[in-house]
Amino acid sequence: MDWKRVTINTTEEGLDLVGYKLSEIGITQYELVEDAASTQKILDETSAYWDYVDAEAVLAARQPCVRVYLTENAVGEEQLSALRAAVEELKGADGLDLGSLSIEVERVRDEDWANNWKRFYKPMEIGRRLLVKPSWEELEAPTDRIVLQMDPGMVFGTGTHETTQLCLEMLDAQVQPGMRVLDLGCGSGILSIGALLLGAKSAVGVDIDPNAVDVCYNNADDNGIDRSRYTVRTGNVLDDHGFVDSLGTGYDIVVANIVAGVIVPLTPLVPRLIRAGGLYIVSGIIGERAPEVEAALEQSGFAVESRLERKDWVAIASRKKA
Repeated sequence: MDWKRVTINTTEEGLDLVGYKLSEIGITQYELVEDAASTQKILDETSAYWDYVDAEAVLAARQPCVRVYLTENAVGEEQLSALRAAVEELKGADGLDLGSLSIEVERVRDEDWANNWKRFYKPMEIGRRLLVKPSWEELEAPTDRIVLQMDPGMVFGTGTHETTQLCLEMLDAQVQPGMRVLDLGCGSGILSIGALLLGAKSAVGVDIDPNAVDVCYNNADDNGIDRSRYTVRTGNVLDDHGFVDSLGTGYDIVVANIVAGVIVPLTPLVPRLIRAGGLYIVSGIIGERAPEVEAALEQSGFAVESRLERKDWVAIASRKKA
């Protein structure tokens, strides 16, 4: 299959806002390309964790932009139309320098999309216990951490994004043996598989993207997770209440790494899925919308317990009240 690579040119200030706008219209798989100065700062800060990086190649032509890959079919055309409309809305934003917001569209081959970004995806330690690594990388030295091996395929979830890292850190601190976990918007399965490796008894992953099912099961196989402990399903939890009911009840942990615009209407549905005292972890929340999410949690019978922040992103853990 061929793909459309869509590039939205913006400014450093506009990167997160453009990405957030894409998430609101259901496009959660995107790449944020920072400018040369920001990228150099990251290389300097992380230099202790890699042996060699071709800095010249990484820094070349670093115009801030957001890139997304859409399928070359009717679904992709519909998404591109929605993307154009969303970017037009941003052009009216007051007081922000978002740059030109010009859109470039080019065709790429499947193998180009799948492989070009891999050179920047390296093993990383997360929380106290986890080490996330791409499936094609070998560890250079033994580790006493729990290794979570991931290949995101065509869906969201490598562990490199702040929101995923925050969720994994919370799971690392909270998962106990015997727990049942529900991952809403599971993507690659990184959170639900991570929970299983941390000791959860079973996990269910749910995503609206049908591609996620095969990707999650493949990643589960790569991590030695038996299918008897892991179930992945496709469905829309916001629009299909029958589907929500079919997921069961009494989960110890429900995690949703999506966006605030989805978490707010999703939250009133979660009490029927989670046990009293169960933990509800949400992320994908841009800082300015965190109060709105916390209000939705309180209104739905959850007590906010902790909050983690990284850059402009927030993750919130709350308990279902008795």
